[in-house]
Amino acid sequence: MNLYVGNLDYTVKEAQLQAMFSEFGEVSSVKIITDKMSGKSKGFAFVEMPNDEEAKEAITNLDQKTIKERPISVSEARPPAPKEKRPFRPSSSSRDNDRFRRRF
Repeated sequence: MNLYVGNLDYTVKEAQLQAMFSEFGEVSSVKIITDKMSGKSKGFAFVEMPNDEEAKEAITNLDQKTIKERPISVSEARPPAPKEKRPFRPSSSSRDNDRFRRRF
């Protein structure tokens, strides 16, 4: 089961989450989500636990547990929403340039 862990302190490391969730069973992966530009934590992570019963026990015991003075939220992760196709729309600068060209 894939778990969502939210409201994390930005200094929490993947190894800390691995140790915390391992108390309830096998953890196959831990991924703290980071900003692409700065590399800093966004304050949430995903933890994969192969055994659903162990994952549910982790949710029950860790949801709202205080870590570094912040109550974390732990729940089953939802699948990402499908991306909608959007019609092409030129950027505002392109439209402004078109207006400028039409005027002169």
